[in-house]
Amino acid sequence: MREDRTGRHTEPLKKRGKKERMLSQSGVNVRSRDVFGLRCLPGECVLQRAVMVRKKLTAREGRGWVSGTLFCTHFRVAFVPQDSPKPDDNADPVLLGDHDVALASIEKVVVVGPNRTKLVTPNSSLKFTPEELVLYCRDLRVICFLFDRLTPDAQVIEITYTIAKTYQPPKPGSVLSFQNAALGSVEMKQFLSNRRRDTHMNWFESASDWEQELERCGATGWRVSSVNDRFEMSTSLPRSIVVPQKVLDTELKKSFAHFHEGRIPRWCWRHPRGSDLLRMAGFQNNIYHEKDDIKNLEMILFGCQSSLCVVVELDEELPSPADIQLSHGRLRALCLGDISTSVSVPDDRWLSTLESTHWLDYTRACLRKASEVACLLRGGHLTVALQEADDRDMGCVVSSLVQVMCDPHCRTQRGFQGLVQKEWVMAGHRFSSRINYHRDNDKEEAPVFLLFLDCVWQISSQYPTRFQLTEDFLLALHDSIHLPLFSSFLANCQRERCKRSQNLGQSYTPVNGWRDVDSSSDPSDPPLPSVWDWSLQYSKHRRDRFTQPVPPIPSLQPLLNGNLNTHPDTHRPSDTVPGSVFLLSRGTFSCPVNLLPWRAGSSGVYKKSHRRAASSENVPGLERLLKAWAMAELPQGVTSTSAPQGPLDPYEPLLPLLMGPCMGLWKECYLRGALHAQAFSHPVSANHPHPVERLAREVQQLKDELARASSGADPIPPPKTAEPRRTDTNLNQNANNGTFLFPASRPQSASAPRAAPPPSSANRQTSRGPPPPPASAPPSRHGHHRDNGGGNKHTFLFGHPPAAEPRPDQRYYPAPNAAKLPKSNGSSVAS
Repeated sequence: MREDRTGRHTEPLKKRGKKERMLSQSGVNVRSRDVFGLRCLPGECVLQRAVMVRKKLTAREGRGWVSGTLFCTHFRVAFVPQDSPKPDDNADPVLLGDHDVALASIEKVVVVGPNRTKLVTPNSSLKFTPEELVLYCRDLRVICFLFDRLTPDAQVIEITYTIAKTYQPPKPGSVLSFQNAALGSVEMKQFLSNRRRDTHMNWFESASDWEQELERCGATGWRVSSVNDRFEMSTSLPRSIVVPQKVLDTELKKSFAHFHEGRIPRWCWRHPRGSDLLRMAGFQNNIYHEKDDIKNLEMILFGCQSSLCVVVELDEELPSPADIQLSHGRLRALCLGDISTSVSVPDDRWLSTLESTHWLDYTRACLRKASEVACLLRGGHLTVALQEADDRDMGCVVSSLVQVMCDPHCRTQRGFQGLVQKEWVMAGHRFSSRINYHRDNDKEEAPVFLLFLDCVWQISSQYPTRFQLTEDFLLALHDSIHLPLFSSFLANCQRERCKRSQNLGQSYTPVNGWRDVDSSSDPSDPPLPSVWDWSLQYSKHRRDRFTQPVPPIPSLQPLLNGNLNTHPDTHRPSDTVPGSVFLLSRGTFSCPVNLLPWRAGSSGVYKKSHRRAASSENVPGLERLLKAWAMAELPQGVTSTSAPQGPLDPYEPLLPLLMGPCMGLWKECYLRGALHAQAFSHPVSANHPHPVERLAREVQQLKDELARASSGADPIPPPKTAEPRRTDTNLNQNANNGTFLFPASRPQSASAPRAAPPPSSANRQTSRGPPPPPASAPPSRHGHHRDNGGGNKHTFLFGHPPAAEPRPDQRYYPAPNAAKLPKSNGSSVAS
């Protein structure tokens, strides 16, 4: 190790000991290096460090500040608390620590100085010594570091410039450089090549994996076909697809040309009541339809059912990728703001601005469509085919949500990971284009997968006891998608992934077929791990919070006469004419003549199908299914903000409540940057509670009084220090004119009132007295902080220093009508 004139500590790979290289090549755990208390990855070099730095902790981390040392490497910005245990040299390497942020996740760097803020770029010049360093991340996090007055000015300026120059906006070649920085060393490559996959998880990469899924679902009459083994039939479909047993591969090959990109109808999942879920792309109407081709197409479309098929059109009601991208961009701007330009949404327009982003509308639309499909499958004895133009975006969302609602296995960690593998990774979702790591095609960028994670969170927040998954797991998956390190998210389909897999490439010869070939010899092409290798990304402490105990999943009922429908539904449609096909679009059923192009006679060859035309007599039976679900959407006696009770049958679908007050904003994801940056007091003024904390205590006092009044006890008298309420502001307020969203609470039952948690800045406070003051911290740099205001008060994140501390009569309080919802769709935020 050596130190240059700028204080940068480096350790070239070529100067490492011979013993370490021998250990890594023999398969022994890679030895971690301890550089000033930082546990470095093999090949990782420390570029700059700064001592006596404090990091602001989020609500999940316990709030407050922690002192330590700040590092910048060519892979990450790392922070090591001063009381952290000594790193274990024999432990396996972890890419990111609990306080680290990868350089590829940083979107912009902002520094705060005396009465000013500045956006730092590689070409910036600082004319002041920064007091705070704020990192805005692409995953909606805001990381804030405060430099102590004892920190050398040279270290402060050097680490600020180093971070600004090392993190680069994504451009061609930067992704590979980032991957090499983390995974490109000889030791790390050897370590990754020896990693073993989770054998208890279904990866859906081979025919045996699909056969295992068929057996788990009890799907008889289906088989796994390898007709697309060389990706000749469809370049975006996986090698193995599930088709009806009665359709031979020779007949199946004639069907690919009739669908967009060759994405024919294929099996996804089977409901315990005997219904099958299929996915397919749009029809190619300009294809010449032979009579035998039409027969094969209808055999595939109907699957193993001979009575009824419902084609669910997804393009008409669900948002397009362009709509999702625009909505997510507006949501980011609303939740994060821009401290470098002091741009923020006024508090009295925050909820209306949230509604104008349409993010909650798109979430509700996806959940509603998935609920409709789940109710159809629950009816039994029919085939539901999800049809999208290209079958690579919203088809992934709806099919995954249906299985999360109906299958308890998909609500476990391994089951959910297998679901993402099946319906997203292997099904050909364009992760590389939608995430757009290289920023080479902005028109294709759209966070469709993040919309799906939000929908899953909506269901889990209403049925928390039915999910083994926790919010921490969903957040970890949300953050991992912004790191271009994982093979799961770096390709658009299995064909592209095979060109550069985790450890092996593939080649084809006419004699031996597809065979694995070692491709790890290229030093510029490091092996990429799977995103499901959580031990490589997070510490055990973080991984322990990914799951929670849930009741065991009951086994499926035994097959009776070939189906599982032992409890017929009263709303099940009547016996249908064999071969009836209906279209579900915009919540209504129809049987248009041109639904199937070969039945319309557009080709002029086969004007009449060998099956009978759809009968309108079957439509009322299907509409009763959706009507029953719509009536059950808000059960009698359930208020608009209360959570639904889980169904008794574990295989009944978890239908979420979709009314406005029941849909919440995922504040732990979208507002963690805003809450983190605004809702916590500065260390110097920590003894003075934040206005939001005072408001939270008053809300808690009112809850306690209502609980005592409902039980007949005397209400608790308000404390003498309580301040009068104001009626000129709404529930969404912040002292610095920033973005803070006060979470709504759910009503409590009269029999067993349950105290809802206060807002994040007062999670551990009650109405019995003021909260204990946080641990005091040493003053910031150059003594720019004074209590209770002053002409030289420290500038903290948003806005300029106030002239004086707000008077008691100027503080924000909710108006009685503050919680009223907009009339358009009732968008609200629930905790």
